[in-house]
Amino acid sequence: MVSGAFLRRARGDAMGEAPGILVDFDAALEIVARHAEGLAAPAVEVVELLAGRGRVLGGEVKADRDQPPFDRSTRDGFAVRATDAGDAAELRVVGQVRAGERWVGDALEGGCAIEIMTGAPVPTGADAVVMVEHVARVGSVLRVEAGRIVRMGENVVPRGAEARAGEVVLGVGAVIGAAEIAVAAACGCSTLEVFQRPTVAIVATGDELVELRQLPGEVLGESQIWNSNSYGIAAMVEEAGGDALRMPVAPDEREALEAIILQARKADLLVLSGGVSMGEYDLVEEVLLGMGAEFFFTGVKMQPGKPVVFGRLPARGEAKEQYIFGLPGNPVSTQVTFHCFVEPLLRAMGGAGGSGPRFVQATLAEDVTGKAGLMRVLPARLTTDRVRPEVRLVGWQGSGDLAANARANCYAVLPPERTTFRAGDVITVLIR
Repeated sequence: MVSGAFLRRARGDAMGEAPGILVDFDAALEIVARHAEGLAAPAVEVVELLAGRGRVLGGEVKADRDQPPFDRSTRDGFAVRATDAGDAAELRVVGQVRAGERWVGDALEGGCAIEIMTGAPVPTGADAVVMVEHVARVGSVLRVEAGRIVRMGENVVPRGAEARAGEVVLGVGAVIGAAEIAVAAACGCSTLEVFQRPTVAIVATGDELVELRQLPGEVLGESQIWNSNSYGIAAMVEEAGGDALRMPVAPDEREALEAIILQARKADLLVLSGGVSMGEYDLVEEVLLGMGAEFFFTGVKMQPGKPVVFGRLPARGEAKEQYIFGLPGNPVSTQVTFHCFVEPLLRAMGGAGGSGPRFVQATLAEDVTGKAGLMRVLPARLTTDRVRPEVRLVGWQGSGDLAANARANCYAVLPPERTTFRAGDVITVLIR
């Protein structure tokens, strides 16, 4: 087995030994994206329409007929011929058509109007709808308001303008939300073809970790902490479209860690937290290397999260090839690196192509300090109004401060080229 000292030399340390696979932040994003692009599509299953929420579409949804299936009125008003409905024109109201009905009379003749409700089919012969607010009616006589010009097609959506029969309205790879469910229902779909969710094995490492128990009043030892990372990772996995498999806590002991990783080989993706730094008992890379892993990077120039590891275990026996992430053990580092690197690959494994980290631009609310040579990704709160999104850092005590991370709703991304950022600067924000 390869020694921990060898790995520390391979990665580099403060003594100036040979560097390992330490990459820039953008390079790490590109490496993950490249592997995501090469993934095969997952298997497809059929679910009830509402059960598809949050899933990824594995089969196209097509319009079952023209959408709309008729020329549709978009307003309550009167169906008219545009050439008849000029300034102060007088028209004769000859009937009414409501949503869910069709006009069964003759085609609309010149000088006439038909009262119509929003969503109703426009009668034959009419080519516009004048809104009820723009007319005055006395009995069957309708007068268009002075100065009003009614144009052909006004307040009418033509048949098939939204989609033609057989046209794809939702493509493979679409993430299904309320809008997608609504359009599928409008096309008569009671079920959806969706990609199967990838399974993610989660292994938290460290002798200090204690699994949550249901014993009232249980007290931890002074050197112990509750295992929070695997729960946080599991929640992020579920939100990103995966099925989380929480494995037992792995102690800082080679054989025990390897045994738990072997149990985790049944999953599509393996995510470990802790044990990836430079200490004597940081054994994750050493154990993975002994199991034949190849590493694509073993560190990223970022803060927090520098020790993050991305690699792949080979197929062996009944175990298939498996991507692996080793995330730092400090919980904020764990969550930051998950959103940056694990989530894009996981979404791609679930069939959602091109799902990189979600970055937006916002204005800084205060002066902040960067760090030369490191991309800083710091807990922050994004507030928005109609005019301008604004971001403000959350006060925190470092990458172990879970309470601060919970107060945040995003991360401010401060590039390594600058050390000073002023209030009013526009910066990148990572949405979580």
